[in-house]
Amino acid sequence: MKRFNITAAALALLAGAASADGTHDHGIQSPVDSTKVADFDIVAAEVSLHERFATFRMSTAGIAGNTALEDTNNGAPGAAIWSYVWPTTLDPSVVGFGEKTGILALAATNHPDFDDTPLFDENIDGDTGNDGGHWHSHWVVLTPNEACGPGALAVRDVADGETPVMPATWPGVPFYLDSPGFTPVFDGPEITINVVLANADINVLKDANYDGVTSALRVDTDFHAPYVCVTDVFDVASGDLSLPGTVD
Repeated sequence: MKRFNITAAALALLAGAASADGTHDHGIQSPVDSTKVADFDIVAAEVSLHERFATFRMSTAGIAGNTALEDTNNGAPGAAIWSYVWPTTLDPSVVGFGEKTGILALAATNHPDFDDTPLFDENIDGDTGNDGGHWHSHWVVLTPNEACGPGALAVRDVADGETPVMPATWPGVPFYLDSPGFTPVFDGPEITINVVLANADINVLKDANYDGVTSALRVDTDFHAPYVCVTDVFDVASGDLSLPGTVD
């Protein structure tokens, strides 16, 4: 897969996300790139409000969600994660994390080596601990972490001795990740997730900006900080992580 250089963009995203200019009034359009895997090649990303909830939508050049990882049976340490992500300018506190802790993003992820949604049984087989290979949703807080590479992003760690502020549906993992149970819906080239906000009125999205990203992440092999690094960015809707999208 073709990679996107996140070195400078990751730092700029954290420092200046709130200044995104919002030049796209109805989603972000992105050209097809035949060098990329089609189901991770973003052609559009959009966030829209519908009274009590918001819909996060992404369209791809191929069949969204068609490519999934194989289960290596090795467990979480060293596991790969593939994802469709909407980074936003929302403060993490709107979903229950501590204030100003990083970049709040909604993600649909797939990682068959482990399960991080202990409250939910995605495959409806009576076992809540074997569903990581089914696409599911997370809120994550992202921060630059040099241990993942120069300028690379990672899911924020819970530091030793820290008592973090977490959402009620935090799965207890040692990083800033929430498992809210919003089901990603795949329909041909499109993925959608309907969400509500735990700690804020949904209308706070009217003042937010967003982008669309497809990416790979990796859990640290020793399960020690940094726990989850962004290792590859397959595509970015805006092309530069400038978060130009405004909510429709």
